[in-house]
Formats: sequence, structure tokens, C-alpha cells
Amino acid sequence: MTTHVLIHGGGSTGRFWDRLAPLLDGPTLAVDLPGRGRHPADLATITVDDEVASVLDDIGAEAPDGPVVVVAHSSGGLVVPGVVTALGDRVRRIVLIAALIPPEGGDGLDCMKPHHAEGLRGVVAALRPDDPPITLPGPPDDPEPFRTATGGDPLDDDTLAFVVDPVRLVADTVQHYFQPVHWSLVPTTVPVTYLLTMRDRPIPTELQREMVDRLPPDLAVEVVEVDTGHLAPITHPELLVELIGSTGAGRRAGKDPQR
Repeated sequence: MTTHVLIHGGGSTGRFWDRLAPLLDGPTLAVDLPGRGRHPADLATITVDDEVASVLDDIGAEAPDGPVVVVAHSSGGLVVPGVVTALGDRVRRIVLIAALIPPEGGDGLDCMKPHHAEGLRGVVAALRPDDPPITLPGPPDDPEPFRTATGGDPLDDDTLAFVVDPVRLVADTVQHYFQPVHWSLVPTTVPVTYLLTMRDRPIPTELQREMVDRLPPDLAVEVVEVDTGHLAPITHPELLVELIGSTGAGRRAGKDPQR
């Protein structure tokens, strides 16, 4: 039976998938990346390689055998090539949801708006040896700005509370944005579906399209447009489950937006 391995994005934990995971057919494994959730670690030093190793350890412990579908959201995309390369022919498909895809050998900074990337480079470069590490903040004192921060329709009260709950919204590393990523190592037999969130504020549609074009040309890639903001697995779990279950290898051309 196929296991869905769910990889959360920045500032979150495996609990990000709480609305979506129960709707998937078969077993699911919603991992916590290092420094988050069940895997405490030093946020100042975490690398993409550390995250890949952690995901592989979780798979080995909880889904040691059988095929897998790897599903990643946002910066969780940085982990995918290493995980898929290590798992080899166990991987039946990759599903990327507004996920970060650097140029070959590039890093997560290449997936940011230029002024954000330059700002982060400058702040990290200016750190002195005794300075505390730069991290993404955890739960805010005032959650209200999150209602519209991620695009799409404003979050209702229940969804807003779900998003900012400290079991999901956590402090996070910025170090993994500085690590190289190599999609060229991913087996060409693994199809990729990219769910492109059309009303995304953190990762605009144009940037997502640019990232899709960075995928190796010999991969079978399907792009599916979804009429949501950045947090589609939370705001539209039924739609995402339908797409995860029904999409397959296709061409690099968007379908009609899903509504």
C-alpha cells in the first residue's frame, strides 16, 4: 500500500497537515523537520542535508517498506530531491504545493523575492560570533494579520486559530535557505505534479511558474492551477486530496484553475 509522506514548509510542523492527512487513502506520514515538533535541534545550524536525513529516518521507522508519494509544501520542496534520490524506485510520484525549486545547485534564497533574499543575506552576513541566530518567529502576539497574509480568501476564525496554534506555527531556521539543492539527481522515472496556487501572496504565481521551469527537462511534469492562497492544504483540504489522488504525469502546461 502506498504511503503519502507529507513534508511541511517553513515555520510549521507535521501538524500543518491535520486537515488533509485524514482524507487521504491509505497510510500517511506527516514528518517534523529538525528543530520543529517531535525533533528538537539547534535552529542555528540545520541544513537541507540534516532535514533529508531526518525525513529518511522517519520513513525508515514508520514506513520502511512499500511505495511512497512525496508531498511537499512551500520550503519543504528544498528537501524533496534528497529524499527522492535516496528512496529511488520506491517513489511513485512527487506532488509539490507552491514549493520552492532553486536553479540546479542553487539554494532557497533563489526562490525568494529579490529584496527578501538580499535582506536575509545581509542580516546573516552581519552576525557576530556571539549574536543569537536569526530565526523565523513563532506564534504572533496578534494573530489578526495572518487572516490575509497568505493570500486567497480571508481566513475564517476557526482556520485562523488553526494556523496560529503553537503546535503548527513555530520558530524556524533560516540556515536551510543557504544550502545547495540538486534536482538533477532525481530519477527521471518519477512524475512530478506542481499545484500552483493562483492567489498566493508569499510565493506569487509568476515566481512559482519560474520555479517550475527550473525542473530538469527530462522529468515528466504536470502543472495544475488551484484558485487558493498559500495555505491550500489547510484552507482547501478536500480539493487538495482530490488533486493528489487524481493527477499524474503530464506536460508543463497549466490546466484550467481548480475551484
